[in-house]
Amino acid sequence: MLEDLDRIGPVLILMVSAGGILLVDLALHERDRRWLPFGALAGLAAAAIWTVVLILRGREAVVFSGTYSLDSFSIFFNFLFLGVAGLVVLASADHVRRLRYQGEFWTLLLLATTGMMLLAGARDLILIFVALELTSISQYVLAGFLKDDRSSEAGLKYIILGAIASAVILYGMAFLFGISGTTKLVAPEGQASIFALIAQGESGTRAALFAAMVMLGAGFSFKVALVPFQMWVPDVYEAAATPVAAFLSVGSKAAGFAVLLRIFYEGFGPDSFIGSDWSNLFAAFAVVSMTVGNVMALLQTNIKRMLGYSSIAQAGNIAIGVAAIAASGGGVSLGASGVTFFLATYVFTNLGAFFAVIVISQRLGSDAIAGYAGMGRRAPLLAAALAICLVSLTGIPPTAGFVAKLYIFNAAVQSDLVWLVIVGVLNTAVSAYYYLRIVSHMYVSPAPDEGDIVPSPWLAAALLTTSVGVVAIGLVPFPLIKAAERAASALG
Repeated sequence: MLEDLDRIGPVLILMVSAGGILLVDLALHERDRRWLPFGALAGLAAAAIWTVVLILRGREAVVFSGTYSLDSFSIFFNFLFLGVAGLVVLASADHVRRLRYQGEFWTLLLLATTGMMLLAGARDLILIFVALELTSISQYVLAGFLKDDRSSEAGLKYIILGAIASAVILYGMAFLFGISGTTKLVAPEGQASIFALIAQGESGTRAALFAAMVMLGAGFSFKVALVPFQMWVPDVYEAAATPVAAFLSVGSKAAGFAVLLRIFYEGFGPDSFIGSDWSNLFAAFAVVSMTVGNVMALLQTNIKRMLGYSSIAQAGNIAIGVAAIAASGGGVSLGASGVTFFLATYVFTNLGAFFAVIVISQRLGSDAIAGYAGMGRRAPLLAAALAICLVSLTGIPPTAGFVAKLYIFNAAVQSDLVWLVIVGVLNTAVSAYYYLRIVSHMYVSPAPDEGDIVPSPWLAAALLTTSVGVVAIGLVPFPLIKAAERAASALG
């Protein structure tokens, strides 16, 4: 038991840190609460250090009777989630100081990160659902944290739709349990597991497995914002605090796709008799998500709503990699590693865009795209950082976004999904219009107002980290590609 607890030490540290911040907040005076972000950062740093120590000690193993796996896949995402949370803490420190419930904000952020880390390593349906709800409930509260009319409405929409999605996921899990008699995705040979049942290829179970597959795919598509389950995204992104929208845009998406890979790659299996079914399901999700997301983004005048629809389109790009895993051809490993690599690059790119929006929106008092006119002269470094991130989201070299799209499109080609790549390339051309329109606005249009825009030191550090990451990965992608390949190799 102690060895099992040791392996989930990073998760326990975050839970203790969250509880500690909440208790300390009760005892602090208002002026002393400015130190709470340091507590959140200390908890995240301690969890990262513990994870490094586990790697150095060679502690990778399946623990708690096969329900959780500490492997290269979960470790990769542990670092990803900790990095996301750390950057969001830096970017939101000044913003949160103006809120009444500061301790609660940091507590919810750490608890959401805890749930994401559990999701990446979960190999049992019960643990997946518990971790999913821990993550989701924390995010629902964060979405409505501003407590004004718009954020309260968005938070209510989010929780209602999220509850429906959770019910659909639970129903799909019930189907799997009813068929297999176990909640474990995989287990040692000779033991009951969902993978073992599906590997037998009994035709009598096909209808029930197909129903479970559709329900799980639909439920988790809500979590990662795939069409037609994306309806919460634009409203929540627009109404929530911008740091919260940034966290949701990358953290929730990465966690959702991580658990999707666990369930469909490890549980359903890429070579099973229903492999082509779930490949076609995610190919369809990819096509409609890319198309709807990009077309709707063209119509937006609010930059947060535009980034919301952009995230829907980007989820469609990632779904291409999921579809490639089980399609015919040789893209199984490329598909899984492509999804993992894309998510890592997306963290730098999308967080950087949102961090720039935080600074500019605070100065302008508005999220209107028209307000970004002349930003290249008012805030040259800030505009350059935002431009780099938008170019990366488009997929133009030499940025991380270009390498990510090239990688995932290659996986689809290797899996004989050339038609899906063509759709992706066409959608990339569409996305270039609304991404580069903002860049043109910043550098070509005259500025309506004067005055410099300078970010706070904390936010500047977060923005610098993401911008440098976008360029560095674009120029030297191989270390991250190797890490993504090692992570994907742990699946199956």
